[in-house]
Amino acid sequence: MEAEKKERYRKTLESFVMGHTEDVLKQPREFIHYPFIDPGSVYDGNVWDWDTFWSVYGFLNLADKYAKGGVNESPAGMRERLIEHAKGNIRNFFDHQLEDGYIPMMIEVAGWPEPYLNMKHKEGILMNMHKPFLCSQICLISDYIKDYGWAECFFEGIEKYFACYDKNYYFEDCGLYVWCDDIMIGMDNDPATFGRPKFSTANIYLNSFMCVELLAAERICRRFGRKERAEYYSQKREKLIAAIQSECWDKRDEFFYSVDVDIRTRKFDWFHQGLGVFWKTLPIKIRVWSGFIPMYAKIATKEQAAAMVRHIFDEKTFGSEYGLVTLAKDEKMFDLSVTNNPSNWLGPIWLVANYVVFRGLLNYGYLKEAEIMYERTLTLLGGDLEKTGSLHEYYNPFTGEPVMNGGFINWNILALNMAEELEGKRPMLWFEGAD
Repeated sequence: MEAEKKERYRKTLESFVMGHTEDVLKQPREFIHYPFIDPGSVYDGNVWDWDTFWSVYGFLNLADKYAKGGVNESPAGMRERLIEHAKGNIRNFFDHQLEDGYIPMMIEVAGWPEPYLNMKHKEGILMNMHKPFLCSQICLISDYIKDYGWAECFFEGIEKYFACYDKNYYFEDCGLYVWCDDIMIGMDNDPATFGRPKFSTANIYLNSFMCVELLAAERICRRFGRKERAEYYSQKREKLIAAIQSECWDKRDEFFYSVDVDIRTRKFDWFHQGLGVFWKTLPIKIRVWSGFIPMYAKIATKEQAAAMVRHIFDEKTFGSEYGLVTLAKDEKMFDLSVTNNPSNWLGPIWLVANYVVFRGLLNYGYLKEAEIMYERTLTLLGGDLEKTGSLHEYYNPFTGEPVMNGGFINWNILALNMAEELEGKRPMLWFEGAD
């Protein structure tokens, strides 16, 4: 991409995001008691788990520019308001934590007396809980403001949150976490989980991000002077990494897969009395973009990363002129249908996938490849702004055309994080050498 066009697209994107920040900063309503950030577009009034994390990740990267005026005139006090809304995300989730530690994935106002997922949980219907981005968002905010004190009141809740995960979603036999079902799993129709039996999938998305979450929990404990608990979470993380390496890495395909944990010897009468099933999991060999998350989480080896980089830019599988397709093109489920609830992750370009893979490339020293991912991302969003004057939720990987939900802000901001990280700025969530 020509330097002039790159700079124009970058400034256009920055101006658009900063000019539309008010669109996603929401005030308390009904049982949402604290200010919060929603994704924009059709998601007005929804407090989502990983969405709020990535929104904060992008907005805090821009926060100092608001204070200076940025590329346009920004409202006074916007930096402080962003921080308050970011903290509000966390406060809202803990405000609705149940006694057993369960925290819903999403808090919405839709006419009932409390979050829907909490209502079902109280009925005894176990569903998925807050994805592993809670401690990560606390660290993200606290590191930016250089103060963890505001979050110390949540320590007991954090402990209960992990205890709930371990009680309900952890398979001791293989050492991996599983989704309860395919409801609100972030990548709505990921074929590795979508439509499969309950509690059967140890998804590589869930387990990779859980490694980051455990690292964040360790940091929080150390900041609060809880050394024993810090060591506990450190050991849990190392154990989880070992399980991912053992069960999810496929040596033949050189790729990280989600795995089926519903594995056991099915004995009947006198049949199957000999050698039984001795393997702990069975790989679900569907190449989903989440197979690259171990590079973001820095749990892949250098050799594994080198192998996976080839997949990222392979035009027959994941490569696109606009970034990364979310499901390999040669998978039988590859589909670009327009759909919401579930949103379509069967191939369209999603900016969060572009960023996670970009960050993974930088983590392992692939600077040139990361720059290619940034330029393709900028081409996509810059083109959308020029043609439509807006940003969208996801995009066609062959044409770059938006698929649906104009006005979507959320993780689209991450293209600006890419630009600054290529210039040497460290990522917003940073652990090495910071304690």
